[in-house]
Amino acid sequence: MNYKNVLKILSLIGITVSALFLFDVLIGIIYQEAYGKFLLYDGVFFLINLGVWLWLRKHELDLKIKESILVVNLLWVLLGVAGAIPLFLYTNVSLASSFFEAISGFTTTGATVYSDIEALPHLILFHRSLMHWLGGLGVIVLGVGLLSVINPTGSLSLFKAESTGISLEKLTPKIKDTALRLWIVYALLTLVDMLLLKFFGMSWFDALNHAFSTVSTGGFSTKNDSLGSFGNDGIIWTTTIFMMLAGINFLAHLKLYFRDVSGYKTEEVRWYLIIFLLLSLALSLVHVDISGDSFYDALKHSSFTIASVMTTTGFATIDYGSWSHLAIAIIFLGLLMGGNAGSTAGGIKIIRHVIIFKTLSAELKRILHPNMIISVFIDGLKQKERILSSTFGFFTLFMITVAVVTVYIYARGYDAMTAVSGAFAIVGNIGPGFSMVGPADNFSFFSDFDKIFLSVAMIIGRLECYTVFVLLSSSFWKKF
Repeated sequence: MNYKNVLKILSLIGITVSALFLFDVLIGIIYQEAYGKFLLYDGVFFLINLGVWLWLRKHELDLKIKESILVVNLLWVLLGVAGAIPLFLYTNVSLASSFFEAISGFTTTGATVYSDIEALPHLILFHRSLMHWLGGLGVIVLGVGLLSVINPTGSLSLFKAESTGISLEKLTPKIKDTALRLWIVYALLTLVDMLLLKFFGMSWFDALNHAFSTVSTGGFSTKNDSLGSFGNDGIIWTTTIFMMLAGINFLAHLKLYFRDVSGYKTEEVRWYLIIFLLLSLALSLVHVDISGDSFYDALKHSSFTIASVMTTTGFATIDYGSWSHLAIAIIFLGLLMGGNAGSTAGGIKIIRHVIIFKTLSAELKRILHPNMIISVFIDGLKQKERILSSTFGFFTLFMITVAVVTVYIYARGYDAMTAVSGAFAIVGNIGPGFSMVGPADNFSFFSDFDKIFLSVAMIIGRLECYTVFVLLSSSFWKKF
């Protein structure tokens, strides 16, 4: 393995991130906050990465798939460190807590260690949201546009390493063009969301931050009570709609860019919307029964909550953790669903649920009719055995990871609901769970070692297990 390839790629992305961090400094200037430490740190970070780049400037890149996988894994560690230091410099938290918050930001998990978010400086609030936005569609996709200029084949392998489990459609002749147009669509959704939030009463700063967190399905807010602080129906419904849009495969949005709506007619999108509507209606009826609220208010909060957990955003309008057991069970079902493959959402993903249930149905039919040839079709296309085995393999790895995290949290002395929901919330990149990690609480009570452990779990979830666990294979490290 040529580690110079790895270092050169990481330094290039580090230079890009340090340049983008200047927007944090700009916010500090606008709000007349002490931005000097941030600017000094960002300058040092930039110079270190520039130094590595200059050292390797004559090295010709030839990025193989193993190197791509290693780059992706190391990148999240690099981002965690890069994003953590400003938090450590400006807030009263440990390095481990800062690293946890940064990983939570870049992986769009949205779990936080801060109890009083509104006390944070504007530049730190923006820094948290910016990490979400950059991590949302994948820093690698941003890098593809740069990497393809110097190494087209390598950039494609890097894109695939980030997008494990997603069938990559090259809608344009070059992967660079696909990546850049994805970012255009991503930016347009963010802009429209921001303008609507401003129209419905948010300040420009709050609107920008919440648009970043919504379209990235991240969940960091500028308020202690999340979206519940605004109490505005327009803001709640706008955020619900944009969370759902962000949970749809971005290739569908990109097809719309080319005036093609076929991306919205897939089985995955259809089931995504059906599940959302059914869970929202069920939760609304339960909420009306237990709260005495009007059906409209129940539907408003229930739809928002289901959209938030399904898309793994993690926003909240009210403390749903205090609802009845039946309501929590319905919300937990939404938490298990996830968004679409190829979206900014985390979780298991709807398409995998569809494949798993269709495969199980085929196996049951095969028991009754042993000689019958039964295939699994998605959108009219027969699925290859490799896709089916990959889907079941991911589901197994995901559940094993959740089980390990659950056992770890429970063994540390926390209750079962905190352990189970916290594990799903962390590995699924959802953010809040129930009990001690509910929407009205945070993750500050965990020890520094716990936070590092949970940070690794977030990275595993963000990279959908395979990309991380392949590093444990002895064959990965063999010479090739």
